Amino acid sequence: MRAVIQRVTEASCKVDGQITGSITNGFLVLLGIEDADTQEDLEWLAQKIANMRIFGDENGLMNKALSDIDGNILLISQFTLFAATKKGNRPGFTRAARPDKAIPLYEEMKKLLSQLIGKEVQCGIFGADMKISLLNDGPVTIVMDTKNKE
Repeated sequence: MRAVIQRVTEASCKVDGQITGSITNGFLVLLGIEDADTQEDLEWLAQKIANMRIFGDENGLMNKALSDIDGNILLISQFTLFAATKKGNRPGFTRAARPDKAIPLYEEMKKLLSQLIGKEVQCGIFGADMKISLLNDGPVTIVMDTKNKE
């Protein structure tokens, strides 16, 4: 499982011109799911996202988590995070999980993150053509991979 976590002052998702999710102050999380992902990957990543301390404290240091700022999450499915680019110029996506595996894990991530932050996670629509708008704060962007825990 891969996640790109962007600290934002605002973010939204539109599908067919309709807003499906919108937040202020928090994280835009782009989530990629691969066939090898398990419940353990999901739980580890959800805990990391919910507790990530990348908001400024009174001294300007990245020391506060979502809970400290009453922050929000906009969760977007993003199979292209598993693009294979080694050969040629057209990426392959064979590592990305098919919808029958990815959708339940995505829904579980949404549910678990909501529990961990104590509020509803906003989201896009799995598999839809989404238009994402964001105002990256910092900019601060963190990339995490459950198979490469750095």
